[in-house]
Amino acid sequence: MSDAPAPRSDLVDFSIDLTLEETRRRAEVVAALGPDWDPVAVLREEQAAHALLYANLDEEQLRLHAQLVAAGVLPGEVRGDASSD
Repeated sequence: MSDAPAPRSDLVDFSIDLTLEETRRRAEVVAALGPDWDPVAVLREEQAAHALLYANLDEEQLRLHAQLVAAGVLPGEVRGDASSD
């Protein structure tokens, strides 16, 4: 004799399509960013900040950075400075 409960036949499949809600949410996010938001400029600034973060590292810092990149903790390579595009 099994102690497992018998399957319930009174359950109804239930699903919701959130496509319309996700579209509305994304439209609200873009509207909140405003008309002056420039994603290309934001990306450039982010890349420049990343380059500055890793500019002028000493040998020990470069070694540690290489270990973190190899371990998958940090992405990519060290760039020399922010002015090199």
